Amino acid sequence: MKSSEEDGAGTLSIGALAARFGLATHVLRHWEAMGLLRPGRDAGGRRRYGADDLTRVATILILKEAGLDLSTIRTLSATADRATRHEILRPAAEELRSRIAAAQASLELIEGGLNCEYEDVTHCPNYRRLIAERTSSHTSPPPPLPVVLRVRVGGG
Repeated sequence: MKSSEEDGAGTLSIGALAARFGLATHVLRHWEAMGLLRPGRDAGGRRRYGADDLTRVATILILKEAGLDLSTIRTLSATADRATRHEILRPAAEELRSRIAAAQASLELIEGGLNCEYEDVTHCPNYRRLIAERTSSHTSPPPPLPVVLRVRVGGG
């Protein structure tokens, strides 16, 4: 690395840290503006990121991949209280369980289409069962069919 990217103290420039994680430098600046990062500064006022910052960026990315938004990550990182952490994470866990269930239903639908021996998928028993479930009388409107079904059945 060039000396401007890593100094003798083992800190990284904003460009080097961004490159390490495949991010644009403006992302790190945004996270800093939100209070998620607090880089040190060198004598010239340039940001310098150390080992703790590396861990922090990795943590932010992992939490984003888990579906948390930056505001939630900031709130979560500001607390060490277990009860507060649970209060923050419980709705996120429920949302994720819901998305997993929807993805599982979509996968089952697709696999049913792959295993269907009929030329027209609308004749498959699994498809007919799904339609019957959706069209049976409900007191509230049924949830929409998975996006995959609407796209595949519609004509193409």
